[in-house]
Amino acid sequence: MNEEEIKQQATDVVESWRGERRGLIPVLQEIQANFGYLPPEAMLQVAKLLRIPESSVYGVATFYNQFRFAPPGKHPIKVCLGTACHIRGGNIILEAWERELGIKVGEVTPDHEFSLERVACVGCCAMAPVTVVEETVQGKVTPTRVKGILLSFELKKGDKQNSDK
Repeated sequence: MNEEEIKQQATDVVESWRGERRGLIPVLQEIQANFGYLPPEAMLQVAKLLRIPESSVYGVATFYNQFRFAPPGKHPIKVCLGTACHIRGGNIILEAWERELGIKVGEVTPDHEFSLERVACVGCCAMAPVTVVEETVQGKVTPTRVKGILLSFELKKGDKQNSDK
C-alpha cells in the first residue's frame, strides 16, 4: 500500500469518528486493525485531521503497549505472561521463543515470517503456560514445544515448496 492510500484510509477512519479528539485511541486502534500496525504516514494524517501535535499522537501510541509500529510477521506469536502463565514459567517460554527466533519482544524476524509479542492474559489459565501462534492457542508450552512448533512451520514450508514444483 502506498503513502496516499495509507493517508486516505486514515482520513476515512478519523471521519468515521467525526474528527473528535476524544476518539484518538479508537482511531489508532482501527487504523492498526486495518494495517496490522500504525504506519507513520497514518499517525501524521491523524494529527493533522484532529489538529493536535504529532508528538501527542505519538505519545499516546507509545504509552499503550497495544500499538505496534512495524508490520507484524506472517505468523504472529503471543506469549502469555498473565499470573497463571507467569507462575508456570511463562518467562522461560518467552526466552525460548526469543532464542529460537533470534528476536526480542516487539520485533519481527528478518524474513518477516514471525513476530513476537507478550500479552497479559489469553484466558486459558488451566493450560498455562500458553502461547498463541497465529490464532491457535498452544497450551502447556515448554522450551522443547517451542522448537516443535517452529519445526512444524519449517515442515509445512517444505511441503508447500515441494508441491509448487
